[in-house]
Amino acid sequence: MSWSDRVHRRLSWFSRAGAMAVLGAMALLVGGCTVQPLYGNVSSVTPGVADARIASIYIAEVDTRDAQEVRNHLIFLLNGGAGQPDNPQYRMILKVTKRSASTVTLQSASGDNEPTAGSVRLIGRYRLKDTETDKTVIEGERSATAFFDRPRQLFAESRAKRDAVDRAAREVAEFIRLDMMMELKRAQAQ
Repeated sequence: MSWSDRVHRRLSWFSRAGAMAVLGAMALLVGGCTVQPLYGNVSSVTPGVADARIASIYIAEVDTRDAQEVRNHLIFLLNGGAGQPDNPQYRMILKVTKRSASTVTLQSASGDNEPTAGSVRLIGRYRLKDTETDKTVIEGERSATAFFDRPRQLFAESRAKRDAVDRAAREVAEFIRLDMMMELKRAQAQ
């Protein structure tokens, strides 16, 4: 057996031993990991079923289409499509603002600057109050940005912008729901 064969055989053994050591270390790390659902118990996790506190949030009426989109998505996310609760434990006050901007400008051959892309940013500010004490439990702000094409046709542009607002509203609602779930879980642990 040549010297290079012996070196190759030893390196092969070291690489196998190293791989086994890495796998063993990963198994120890994963074995010590305590992943558990944010809401629900470990033995019976059912997708779509929320904790009673999340399902008992009433979302107050809003005054704009953008806020209504966020509100509708939140109602669905919090209650699994069951609508608003009859006897809510919490009441949410929601305010949504919108900012639009041109993001890309393309210069055409005629020398006119024509916007070809835009963005919509929705900012959702919310306050969650306890219905019995009227004390603020959680307060926060979450935002999402969606981009859209701005074609020359006015109707196509307005529809693209509206679709972007709807996408951003879904994201804002999801961010607010996750924020509330974490804060309520944190309050429960204290």
